[in-house]
Amino acid sequence: MSKRTSIAILGSTGSIGRSSLDVITSMNEHGEDYHVNYLVTNKNVDLLYQQVKKYAPAGVVIIDEKRADQFRSYLNGEKLKVYSGESGLMDVMSGGEFDVLISSLVGFAGLRPTLKALEAGKTVALANKETMVVAGEIVNETASRYRATLLPVDSEHSAILQCFSGEGKKSVAKLILTASGGPFLNRSKEELENVTVEEALNHPNWKMGNKITIDSATLMNKGLEVIEAHYLFGLPADKIDIVVHPQSIIHSMVEFVDGSIKAQLGMPDMKIPIQYALTYPERVESKYQRIDFSRIGQLTFMPPDIEKFTLIKSAYEALRQGGTSTAILNAANEAAVDLFLRRRIRFMQISEFVDAALGAIEPKKSPDIDEIFEADRDARKFVYAEAEHV
Repeated sequence: MSKRTSIAILGSTGSIGRSSLDVITSMNEHGEDYHVNYLVTNKNVDLLYQQVKKYAPAGVVIIDEKRADQFRSYLNGEKLKVYSGESGLMDVMSGGEFDVLISSLVGFAGLRPTLKALEAGKTVALANKETMVVAGEIVNETASRYRATLLPVDSEHSAILQCFSGEGKKSVAKLILTASGGPFLNRSKEELENVTVEEALNHPNWKMGNKITIDSATLMNKGLEVIEAHYLFGLPADKIDIVVHPQSIIHSMVEFVDGSIKAQLGMPDMKIPIQYALTYPERVESKYQRIDFSRIGQLTFMPPDIEKFTLIKSAYEALRQGGTSTAILNAANEAAVDLFLRRRIRFMQISEFVDAALGAIEPKKSPDIDEIFEADRDARKFVYAEAEHV
């Protein structure tokens, strides 16, 4: 029997959080010993209560304080520590008894608690790419200072981590991130003018939350992943490529200086990279679906159409500019995606609003955390104000 590992899940009621709980159940059935000590949600207290009944954590955090009061009414005297609000979340991240944090809150909201867990010396399995996008330098410095471990959960970055195994950093020539192409791969730019929210949420390969799914439809997810890869693996923008691979079987590749390429393959299932982050650098048995190459038939590749999916160019440019540019990019995108999901703007206007914010807001070099939060606020304010004129 392996040593018990205690887990906290930031965003337990979301897509990654639910998959993480499934992974923990599966691993324990195979003789591992993982225990869920803390569950964190924003407001989905009904599902949280079901998770509490099944996994018996020591405590929960409900960020929305009104929903926390609702949750307490469910307990009927049950012994469970219930924390609420931003302060309760920070208390658990800094002082909670857990070994590994699965950080999967959607968007910018994951930054502060992730930093707090790193400051406490925890291992962080990072499924929140925006944390690295907006504050990659600060996150890396924090992990180094407090000797904390940071492991990627995104399938693309997990693939790169696996390809790095046994290799020296000096032998790496470039990273190749794969993209499914999303639901609009074969539509013209003109046809994208009138796509609906429902069409954009209909991803061909992956089941994800709404925000991430829209990012996949615009291919902004690949732009964000380029920035994240830069901070996770230390390569410059010109050594990080994107290739469209509609089958989503190869999750990313690493090219080495001798011309060799390593690729990590697997079915499009987030449980595999989640499990790898939890067991790294070891592997444990699972019953997840295997690849049957005879049924797949072929794997195809093509360059991304950056004239149609212009947010890829925007992300590369923000990375090259540095400073708060990536925070502005991320915040403007989050606000624009929110507006699209609420049917306030059209699909193609997402990129227009992001580029407008990047052009209007002056980035700051070598920002501290307060300046990053200021850039985030300014970009959101700009996008929502612009939407009033649409």
